[in-house]
Amino acid sequence: MTNTQNYTPILVGVAQNEQRITDWQDHKEPLDLMFDALQAAAQDCGNPKILDAATAIRVVKGRWPYTNPAAVLRDRLGVPGAETAISQYGGNYVQTVVNQSAVDIASGKQHVVLITGAECGYTQAKAQKAGAKLRWEALGGEPDRVYGEDIPMSHPEELKCQIGAPIQLYPMFENALSHAMGETHDAHMKSVAELWASFSAVAANNPHAWMRKPASADEIRNASATNRPVSYPYPKFMNSNNSVDQGAALIMCSTETAKSMGIPEDRWVYLHAGTDAHDTYYVSNRDNLHSSPAIRHAGNRCLELAGVSASELDHVDLYSCFPVAVQVAARELGLTHRSPLTVTGGLTFAGGPLNNYVMHSIATMAELSRAEPASRNLVTANGGFLTKHAFGVYSATPPEQPFRHEDLQDAVDAEPTRELHEGFAGTATTESFTVMYDGEGPASGHVAALTDDGKRVWASTADRDQAAAMVGADLIDTPVRIADRVASF
Repeated sequence: MTNTQNYTPILVGVAQNEQRITDWQDHKEPLDLMFDALQAAAQDCGNPKILDAATAIRVVKGRWPYTNPAAVLRDRLGVPGAETAISQYGGNYVQTVVNQSAVDIASGKQHVVLITGAECGYTQAKAQKAGAKLRWEALGGEPDRVYGEDIPMSHPEELKCQIGAPIQLYPMFENALSHAMGETHDAHMKSVAELWASFSAVAANNPHAWMRKPASADEIRNASATNRPVSYPYPKFMNSNNSVDQGAALIMCSTETAKSMGIPEDRWVYLHAGTDAHDTYYVSNRDNLHSSPAIRHAGNRCLELAGVSASELDHVDLYSCFPVAVQVAARELGLTHRSPLTVTGGLTFAGGPLNNYVMHSIATMAELSRAEPASRNLVTANGGFLTKHAFGVYSATPPEQPFRHEDLQDAVDAEPTRELHEGFAGTATTESFTVMYDGEGPASGHVAALTDDGKRVWASTADRDQAAAMVGADLIDTPVRIADRVASF
């Protein structure tokens, strides 16, 4: 018999933890941080016995060898009947899993869902520096459910040009955005540094932030002994900080379950609406390098479903792996004049535990929602190369309409795309570029360009003099010569 009742999904428990070790051998591994976070989230909801009622345990995949950590957690918690699940890689998946959990709870398919994740990047870095190997075991077997698909996001042509990492593509997006906005490089980067300084200021007041010492715009923008150049125009302080040991957990159920378990209503946080969509998996096929149709369609639709406009939002947390991700989201959602655009401090300062950052932003947003029950608050999530996106609107005030979730992929797929010209030889017009640094300075350059018939081409240069000349140059919309995927200006 099909259950036709619509239940109201809510967050009832949230928790965040971190460990700061001096000796890598003294660490707890990610599974331990997850377990501790789940127990803390159960305490947070006011009834620790909610863990005994878990019907599903869902883990966001991380940089560890566990094949099904949810099964290990299930055994530790003593809930043998709970469904186990894991996500694919991607910073979008925390919000995606929350959205799908809300759908499952609303339909009556699940009753109490535990969501968790953790990373020990700081421990891994310390062990690597010591020349040691961490002995984390591949545990858990096969999960009952996997969220997402393992779809390649780097086109073979991009890889032939040695382009395939976030630290290469996001700075190219940044330079393209600066040009599209009609700003000089210096003016744009001054604005970016001020944006990032506002994130640092939020982190300074976040007890869970990894870097709580405020950084000024000048400290963020200018290279120094602690802020080395990474990929033009980004120094280290404009990159996600993955060298953190952080865990988090969320507990979701229905209002009916919360009432039956005696969970106080001042713990309840409602997910008013959720949406998902992705831009073209290959950057090669995007119409341009400075916008996101998926954020535009899915983000704005999430606000529409929640019955709130961008100007009416009280708190927002825009995914912040790199400054351009925040700027593109703010432009697509109409939040360009709003500050702050984070509730945690973002992935540079609060910490970037790989795919699990958004669990920390949701936990923080839940605490803000409880403190300000009438507030309406937006969380955005991003995976890949500004590729996969998920959105959620939260409030401690019940929604006027039942929770709704939509996938906006059809609308995104109707947007213009671009063809790729593989192995192009000749002269094209520079669309964007970046320069990669090593310990000796500019080491290589990467270029995206457009042919006369509007197709995208990629090229690189390993010539250090050429790479050094690219830094600070006004190259966009200028000719670039390409032969054998090598660029020269």
